[in-house]
Amino acid sequence: MEQDNNLRKYALITIMLASFMTPFMGSAVNLAIPSIGKQFNSSTFLLSWVMSAYLLSTAALLLPFGRLADILGRKKLFVLGIFIFSLSSLLCGLAWSIQALVFFRVLQGIGGAALFSTSMAILTSVFPPRERGKVLGINAATVYTGLSLGPVLGGVMNQHLGWQSIFYLNVLIGLPVMFLAVWKLKAEWADAREERFDLTGAVLYSAGLGSLMYGISSIATSATAKIFTGAGLILLALFVKRQTAIKHPMLNVKLFGGNTAFAFSNLAALINYSATFAVGFLLSLYLQVVMGYNSQTAGLILLSQPVIMALLSPFAGVLSDHVEPRIVSSWGMGLTTLGLALFSFISKDTDIWFVVANLTLLGIGFALFSSPNNNAIMGSVEKQFYGVASSTLGTMRLTGQAASMALAALIIDLYIGDVQLNSADPGLLIKSFNISFMIFSIACFGGIFASLARGNMPRGVHKSNTG
Repeated sequence: MEQDNNLRKYALITIMLASFMTPFMGSAVNLAIPSIGKQFNSSTFLLSWVMSAYLLSTAALLLPFGRLADILGRKKLFVLGIFIFSLSSLLCGLAWSIQALVFFRVLQGIGGAALFSTSMAILTSVFPPRERGKVLGINAATVYTGLSLGPVLGGVMNQHLGWQSIFYLNVLIGLPVMFLAVWKLKAEWADAREERFDLTGAVLYSAGLGSLMYGISSIATSATAKIFTGAGLILLALFVKRQTAIKHPMLNVKLFGGNTAFAFSNLAALINYSATFAVGFLLSLYLQVVMGYNSQTAGLILLSQPVIMALLSPFAGVLSDHVEPRIVSSWGMGLTTLGLALFSFISKDTDIWFVVANLTLLGIGFALFSSPNNNAIMGSVEKQFYGVASSTLGTMRLTGQAASMALAALIIDLYIGDVQLNSADPGLLIKSFNISFMIFSIACFGGIFASLARGNMPRGVHKSNTG
């Protein structure tokens, strides 16, 4: 019993530290975008790829890594992920051009895929179902703590130490996490050890999703974007066809066809992240380029949203253990819709307190949505599918984030063209922000119905997951 308690304690500490790193880096890099653009004399389009390259490579590899983790062991993949993530963070800090930085961000995304595909699966494997909502809520609070410190600490570091220091800090956090995982997690979890890995399916999936996401995000700037988009759709169709025909599929398609809670919870996650992720990117540009704030002040303003997320996520997780996740998540989606709609009216004359208050509203909405939705997904599958379920959720999240960035970059490009940020027309920038937020609010409104459509979670499902 004491051994189990120690394992749970160290697993939670290790996963929390890892869960802090990636959102901290993401929100901190948002604040550094103008500085990176100034140093490398880069266009807005290439700057958007500093974010998108990471998201694309992570999303394309999440599902294959999740399946590998179920077969080879979740701890092995987790440790590999920490190593790659830390090494690539060092290389990002040493980047000599915007192109090199984008390439190293792709490598960082590979490490991120191994982390995202195993973190939640390890927690779900270690903790009993009755504690799942609480633990996932604590982990979500860690994620939002990273998001909270990102704008503040990232803004300060960017202004006084340079944007490279943000990546170096991740190296200093990542190495202790790797050693802690190796020394203290005295167990391995591989519930599908006897099954085979579908390499052909993995190639079809990664190439298909990568091509599709690249095509969509580059449709305004590349003549070959439509070819990539079409090729991506064909490869993903071939992937789905293959998954229904083999004995040990990488993705059990039946999870979507015969499991309403799993299918609609993932759809709700995809919509929510598609509608919300670019908010930090857009507001960072609004505060620094349009309003003239420095990165440190902009970071303090952006702090209001993740602080609320960090405070409310544990409560929302516990609440979803007692109240239907469908109800809690749908309320969260509704509040998020309202916040996004209000941001569609932002202008150069908008009072800064309106921005802070609306970010607080978005924080409440996202906190109420995220933990209960995660709980619903992980509670809707059997033990042997924990890795795939965790990876599927991660794929929805990252695909949504990449789509959010792609749409934001596309709309900005349509209004101001492929120009440097310091020469962009502030009025046209604001118009692009208004349109972006309007589209995001409409998408999020549709997500309310996806969240409600999942139905109630049978309490017996949670018990059956103990195996």
